[in-house]
Amino acid sequence: MRMLVTLAFLMFAPQSAHAQHGGHGQPSPYSGQEARAIKSLSEADITELRRGGGWGLAKAAELNGVPGPAHLLELKDDIPLSADQIAAIEAIFRKMRKESIEEGERLIARERALDAAFRARKVTEDGLRRMLADIERSRSALRYIHLSAHLDTIAILAERQVARYNTLRGYGTIPCSNVPAGHDPAKWRKHNGCD
Repeated sequence: MRMLVTLAFLMFAPQSAHAQHGGHGQPSPYSGQEARAIKSLSEADITELRRGGGWGLAKAAELNGVPGPAHLLELKDDIPLSADQIAAIEAIFRKMRKESIEEGERLIARERALDAAFRARKVTEDGLRRMLADIERSRSALRYIHLSAHLDTIAILAERQVARYNTLRGYGTIPCSNVPAGHDPAKWRKHNGCD
């Protein structure tokens, strides 16, 4: 009987330890992040938010062929952009950056408050709902700021400039591969700077 108990213990003990430690004695993928000033934001995240960077929030536009102001300005000579277009895009960029820095600071403050509430063990269900709603409002506002800048920017570009931008950014032939019905593909691509 004693042997059966020992055998049962040996069979199940490793599985129990395995479940507690995330498998094979490996630490949590979050290990080391407990030292962060704000647990849910890395230093790189905070730096990006404070400089008004995109933080990946405009991918829906960028990766669907709708350029944003920052990268357009970096590529202004290669596209090329006119002096009037550059001035308009610079204005869009300044506005986007100012607004995103302000909202980024609000998001950082809200994440810091959530972190502090958990650290102090002073989180209630209602308080948690409020804090999360505030955080998501900031994230949504930041995303709107960046995506709307892409919308404002594309309105002042020619289709050939958009095509050139996408090629330079390595996005393939978007929108060059989408030749409108009734157009000669070779002529359309040439006219829009795709070739």
